[in-house]
Amino acid sequence: MTRDLELDGVLQEIVSLVKDFLTCDSCLIYLVEDDELVLFASSDQNRKTIGNVRLRLSEGLTGWVARERRLLAISREAYSDPRFKYFKDLPQDKFEAFLSVPIISQNKVVGVINVQHRETRIHTGADMEMLSTLGEQIGCLLVLSRQKHPRPAGVA
Repeated sequence: MTRDLELDGVLQEIVSLVKDFLTCDSCLIYLVEDDELVLFASSDQNRKTIGNVRLRLSEGLTGWVARERRLLAISREAYSDPRFKYFKDLPQDKFEAFLSVPIISQNKVVGVINVQHRETRIHTGADMEMLSTLGEQIGCLLVLSRQKHPRPAGVA
């Protein structure tokens, strides 16, 4: 995070590191943009969903995490949770286990980081703590990135 890289590249590196560290099957980072959560980074090799998967803050497990500003851990059948929203373009939507934390910057939710497993998994306290800490660090990264490369008005 201290190297001079573009935000997109840093986020891609983060999802790769998280995937390896937590031995998960998927890691996704959504950022808030115009009151929507937009997929900005994915550990999936197929990058066509980046920028194209969008959901309102009122939709899905990811929207719930952003709206409630709370960690969410589901060890099995995440797709059966009543808050779940299916996206046909995301193969991760058929995975069993789901761990998600808000990305907070300057006391505002600016995104969400999701980790998913194909198989049932009980997330450890260490998993949750690591992902929460990473969410805080990504929030700091966004502040620094925006100071260096401000976005046009209306874009988070």
